[in-house]
Amino acid sequence: MNWVPKYTISNKLLSTMRAIGESLGELKSFHLSDQDLAKLEIEARELSSYASTSIEGNPLPLTDVKRLLKAQKENLRDTEREVLNYNKALQSLYADVRSGKFKLTIKALEKIQGQVVHGLMDNPAHCGALREAPVIIRNPRKIGEIVFIPPDSKDVRKLSGDLFKFVESNIGKIDPIILAGIFHRQCVIIHPFIDGNGRTTRLLTTAILGTAGLDLFEIFSFENYYNRNITRYFKAVGLEGDYYDLKDDVEFSDWLEYFADGILDELRRVRKTLPEQTGAKPRLEIHHRQILDYIEEHGSITQREYGSISSRSLASRKLDFDKLVKLNLIQAEGIGRGTYYVSVA
Repeated sequence: MNWVPKYTISNKLLSTMRAIGESLGELKSFHLSDQDLAKLEIEARELSSYASTSIEGNPLPLTDVKRLLKAQKENLRDTEREVLNYNKALQSLYADVRSGKFKLTIKALEKIQGQVVHGLMDNPAHCGALREAPVIIRNPRKIGEIVFIPPDSKDVRKLSGDLFKFVESNIGKIDPIILAGIFHRQCVIIHPFIDGNGRTTRLLTTAILGTAGLDLFEIFSFENYYNRNITRYFKAVGLEGDYYDLKDDVEFSDWLEYFADGILDELRRVRKTLPEQTGAKPRLEIHHRQILDYIEEHGSITQREYGSISSRSLASRKLDFDKLVKLNLIQAEGIGRGTYYVSVA
């Protein structure tokens, strides 16, 4: 029997996904050169490498992480190695997704975990291999308190395989955000390794977003959103109790809302940085140019005149004028029905 997660697409989730689409559309409307995109990607990797390791308790501040990633340091502390490992794994995933080589398999899962924990584990057998021992998730704030008991090690391979089949069979059928969000939480619940589960899951979530078709996945860091409130993240993504008591009632709806909120928050953060980083100007659509061409020929344009040369709705026409005003390309004169628009001198 195939594994099928339980979730509902709420009005809130639908609204957030719509906003994500609008944010992506706005980002794509900028004339970003390859150099601009490369710079944004580097900054996103710096932020992801910092945030994802910080979630796990790494104390290095973002400024130190940025310096570390630019340096060629040989003698590394474990905290530094952890950051470099994450950055290297992220670069490798980006390349695989772009080239179409990425496949969600047990082998890929083990490879990423191996990269994440390279040089950091006392037992090399736990590096790049699914766990063969039980694990228990404890409350770091209360000594001895057990929060969650993940699946038995004998079930990890099958549970992981079922999750991968669900993702692979639904690429192109289910929205990338929902698909990646479901993967993220279920992989955390399965807890396939002795160590490195969170970092491995967040890395593969990025790869799934790109593989499933989310544009510009390389230039934002959803890990940054989680790191701002780690307690909330752990509460949203995890379970409390014994996996076998909970597995038939696991609900993904609330988590998906939180997951989508993180992506939207990051896209909006990236958008705010663009004018300072790139100096890029938003691309004007044909209808915007219609307005500017009309003003150039006639000196001004009114709502009625725009309506006579355009089939766009009244609401859309108002938005077109608003955008050109915000870009400081035109300005409004007159009041009320006597309003007309002219070029900014």
